[in-house]
Amino acid sequence: MAFKIYTKTGDKGKTSLIGGTKVSKSHLRIETYGTVDELNSWLGLVNDYMTDEGVKALIGEIQDRLFTVGASLATDPEKNVKMSIPDLHAEDVKLLEDKIDAMNEVLPEMKHFIIPGGHPAVSNCHIARCVCRRAERLCVDMQEQDMQVEPLVLQYLNRLSDYLFVLARYAGHLLQVPEIPWKPRV
Repeated sequence: MAFKIYTKTGDKGKTSLIGGTKVSKSHLRIETYGTVDELNSWLGLVNDYMTDEGVKALIGEIQDRLFTVGASLATDPEKNVKMSIPDLHAEDVKLLEDKIDAMNEVLPEMKHFIIPGGHPAVSNCHIARCVCRRAERLCVDMQEQDMQVEPLVLQYLNRLSDYLFVLARYAGHLLQVPEIPWKPRV
């Protein structure tokens, strides 16, 4: 028999964390890892627009790490879980930093704020960046409410949003799409 995607256990607005604790589907922890899932979906779209094979491979790795982040956020820190939950490593953050530095080597110096747009690849990178920042803010909110968030999760999301900003610029560079400078009305 095929696996059924629906269980009906959430029909009354509750869901379970890894560890079995039942919480409301509006719980901050659920909102946070749901936002990470949304980010992962946006990255799938970003990847669909990319032509650079190295970038595509890295986005695949990032998507894997986001599943790791989601698992961390979905786990009840008060429970002993029987399954093995993958974890992030400092090298994951370092990889993003190295890729940011490499892209910046070929990009012109930024002398103005940039308005997102110019090509779907660029725009989708900016959308993913904004969703990443939201996930980061939600993690900070969790911390401020004394909910466990691994410090490396917050660091990774912070660096990932930086990566996505630079990736937007890099995608425009590869596609030869000019950046749209913000020219404030004065």
